[in-house]
Amino acid sequence: MTTNNAEMGKQALDVVSVIAALGSWLNLFTPVFGLIGATWTVMRIAEMITGKQFHQLIRRKPESNDSDKP
Repeated sequence: MTTNNAEMGKQALDVVSVIAALGSWLNLFTPVFGLIGATWTVMRIAEMITGKQFHQLIRRKPESNDSDKP
């Protein structure tokens, strides 16, 4: 049930981001809202293409300790 709510929230933010990006392009909103909308849209496209959550895409893998090797 919480997954459904999370998806509904994401879809609502998708609509808001598109409106913000279009509004910024038409000089109806400040460019900051356009940047936020564009960033959110790029994040969602990356999630749709890879099938992974965005935080999993940008998470750095822990580096191995080379100091243990002689």
